[in-house]
Amino acid sequence: MLMRYFSVIGVGKSIVLIGIMGAGKSAVGACLRQRTRVLVLDTDEIVASKFRMSIPEIFAEHGERKFREAETEELREVRPEEQKIIVTGGGIVLRRENVEILKKQGVIVWLDGDEDTLFVRACQKQNRPLLQTKDPRKAFSKILRARRSLYADMADVRIDTSVLTDEEVAVAILAKVRRINPRREPAISAKAT
Repeated sequence: MLMRYFSVIGVGKSIVLIGIMGAGKSAVGACLRQRTRVLVLDTDEIVASKFRMSIPEIFAEHGERKFREAETEELREVRPEEQKIIVTGGGIVLRRENVEILKKQGVIVWLDGDEDTLFVRACQKQNRPLLQTKDPRKAFSKILRARRSLYADMADVRIDTSVLTDEEVAVAILAKVRRINPRREPAISAKAT
């Protein structure tokens, strides 16, 4: 069975996923891709591919600053007229230029949640260079406190992912995006599961 979801915010506009590590951006992006058949661009994957190394290796060899510069450089290459799902790294909001670029792309969806749940999820992956400290919990809390207001200022939509599956988050995003832009425009097909 096919369901129809309307163009995100006008012809060629995108869904941009933001949020702290552990919010589920990559997994939700994959669910959105499956439902909409719209291309997913993951900024972390693009930067890792450019350096030909993992994110932790980039941080270790080149430092966070070089990673952030590469992230911004890659964002500049993203064409706003092509509809896509953009999955961002948690620190994308740290540079004002990134925020401005992403706002031109389409609707900004902040995947949030309660701190304990986000921390547990973030720790499930061993590729979190900012958590490679003596006290990862303290480091996570500090990062979240520093970024939460940046996510809130940037977001058009906020979804609490604490008690939702990735698929439920994707459905919620598409429903909220439809309410933001109820006009009937060129539709994109979405598979119902």
